[in-house]
Amino acid sequence: MSASMQTFTMLGLNETSIVDKPIPTPGPNEALVKTTAALICTSDVHTVRGALPVEPGRTLGHESVGVVAAVGSAVAGFTEGQRVAVNAVTPCWQCSYCQRGLSSQCGGLLGGYKYTAQVDGNMAEYFLVPAAQANLAPIPDSVPDEAAVYACDMLSTGFMGAEHAQITLGDTVVVFAQGAVGLAATIGARLLGAGRIITVESLPERVALSKRFGADEVVDYTHGDVVEQILDLTSGQGADATIEALGAPHTFEAALACLKAGGTLSNVGYHGENPAPLQLDLMAFGLGMGEKTIRTGLCPGGSDRMRRIFTLIETGKVDPTPMTTHRFAFADVQRAFTMMADKEDGIVKPLITFA
Repeated sequence: MSASMQTFTMLGLNETSIVDKPIPTPGPNEALVKTTAALICTSDVHTVRGALPVEPGRTLGHESVGVVAAVGSAVAGFTEGQRVAVNAVTPCWQCSYCQRGLSSQCGGLLGGYKYTAQVDGNMAEYFLVPAAQANLAPIPDSVPDEAAVYACDMLSTGFMGAEHAQITLGDTVVVFAQGAVGLAATIGARLLGAGRIITVESLPERVALSKRFGADEVVDYTHGDVVEQILDLTSGQGADATIEALGAPHTFEAALACLKAGGTLSNVGYHGENPAPLQLDLMAFGLGMGEKTIRTGLCPGGSDRMRRIFTLIETGKVDPTPMTTHRFAFADVQRAFTMMADKEDGIVKPLITFA
């Protein structure tokens, strides 16, 4: 093993590059993984633009899979060369937040999100897994890397959006935006038994994916007021549940406005780059008495979460790979990142492969 590795690193605001860093040595409770495949997330783009305060020199990335290179002395049950994945959220599983079932808030607000936010991310040839005994997940032989990598964030987050929406059999659900997380939320709504799924999207490639993944109707916001279109589709009733997967004030407000009394709005959108504050339409909120629930969340971590998602992929209930619209070698990761930032060429998710 060479003493150094290549990493995709944020040098400063709006500045990234491939940078050589030492290959880390795992501590007693950590594991070292040699990366084989990764995805670029829009939240990486938000971070580079300054939405998340990060020290210059921090490695980006939180969606990677690979093979075990080394494990710490306190980590058991894994062997060198074994295919593994780790969630974007890596809780300690010991603090009061973790013990109260709020693992994504490990240690405090958003504290489970460690990669890039607190430590080097995993868009690198090697990466460390904290609390590896609980966070490292074996990948089943029948699940290829290009599918397994979606369990790290996109599926875990999108499914959480559907889970938090409290969907019951036959519900009408509206999902705002059909990027990768929104598409995963659409899949999750279908799995949870939604009777009717309405999605909001205008880009033709994403509209096609939305229908492929379970949308019954797709509302195009360029064709008129979204709330009015949804109310027309539902005979004025609105939705039992809405999922905000964009992270913008106007979509959050629309998600609340088209929600029935007693319904649930589940927010998984990243609101870090919004210059304008979120505003609640008081009438849409029932003047505070409409029994509408607003639920927010960060994707759950842990090996059991990953195992469950792998089971869905193994049994053919979920195939996330159509979201992979572009493929790059790690040497071209800067180009992939620029395309994600500029939303070029109909990009949804770029898959990065490592030699």
